[in-house]
Amino acid sequence: MERHEEEEQQTLCQKLKVSCGLKGKKLKDIITWHLLKIVILGQVLSLLICGTAVSSEFLANYGVQTPMLQSFLNYALLLLVYTTMLCTRKDQRNLPQILKTDWWKYLIMGVADVEANYSVVTAYQFTTLTSIQLLDCCVIPMLMVLSWFFLKTRYRPIHFVAVVVCLLGVGTMVGADILAGRAPGSTSNVALGDGLVVLSAFLYAVSNVCQEYTVKNLSRVEFLGMMGLFGTLVSGVQLAALETRAVAEIPRQLIVLLMFASYVLCMFALYSAMPVMVKMTSAMMVNLPLFTSNLFSLFCGIYLFGYKFSTLYIVSFVIITVGFIMYNAVPTLSAPPDSAGSVDGNPAADRTSGSSSDRLLPGTTDPQRSETVTSVDETGSLL
Repeated sequence: MERHEEEEQQTLCQKLKVSCGLKGKKLKDIITWHLLKIVILGQVLSLLICGTAVSSEFLANYGVQTPMLQSFLNYALLLLVYTTMLCTRKDQRNLPQILKTDWWKYLIMGVADVEANYSVVTAYQFTTLTSIQLLDCCVIPMLMVLSWFFLKTRYRPIHFVAVVVCLLGVGTMVGADILAGRAPGSTSNVALGDGLVVLSAFLYAVSNVCQEYTVKNLSRVEFLGMMGLFGTLVSGVQLAALETRAVAEIPRQLIVLLMFASYVLCMFALYSAMPVMVKMTSAMMVNLPLFTSNLFSLFCGIYLFGYKFSTLYIVSFVIITVGFIMYNAVPTLSAPPDSAGSVDGNPAADRTSGSSSDRLLPGTTDPQRSETVTSVDETGSLL
């Protein structure tokens, strides 16, 4: 009887491993140099987000409330660097060619990115940090749904488990904030503030899906160049409409100028590095480790702004990292990039670069994959 129960348990474990894609995998097959590079790059992105948060906190302490100006300066720098590169292209898709056929698609992407940033910043005026941290996690399920339909990404059970683990880590971080009494923000109109956070999460998901498609099928330079162009236009119009008075009231002090420079450089580095990680993995893999940025901001705040520390922050960091590794343990399945696509104009890079997603190529007859992926188009279609 006991032997029969043991056999049933072993059979169940084997079925779970097969369904999760873990059959035959050992720890050394999961903890690879590729994974370590992704983990390190993810934490670099988190540190850059921390840099923007600390810079914004300093600016707020000096009475500067110009989120649109800060975004405009970042997009303007992207315009100066990457849009200029698009203009000088000769043998690839250059700026006039892109604008002739795809201008409206990049306009939608630019509007989504600009308004996502603005919505979440505005939300602080109406709701609390706790609500923002929790509701901001909505970007993950929204991104999974959009990736499923537009990028044809197919997830296994372990990916959903990994996402739940990461969200538990975020919940632990929020609990630490509450226990430490760190709950800045407002409660003047919680419903409006929470709605803005959810809207921001949806717009971020749209922007990230657009980014993944563009980077994997076209090029990183094209994505950043068009984001710089249309981001500058949209944020510039919004800046002139909403923040003219606030800009005029900015203190003429060196420390304020340095904080603006710090914010813009961190954002520029973040926007420049994120497509690299998206190309290596996916938009989902980029967003999961970014949850740890709040932890880095806290460490800076302990020394700069007198924040209180809790060991729960370390626990949350470990939980989020474990969830991130679990998500990367098994690759997702997705449609291959367009055959005409390239990475920064190099078609060979598409064929050789590492990725966390297995590609189901046309003509693939692997029965195990056919059971996992029930419907995959030959090409993804978004832009």
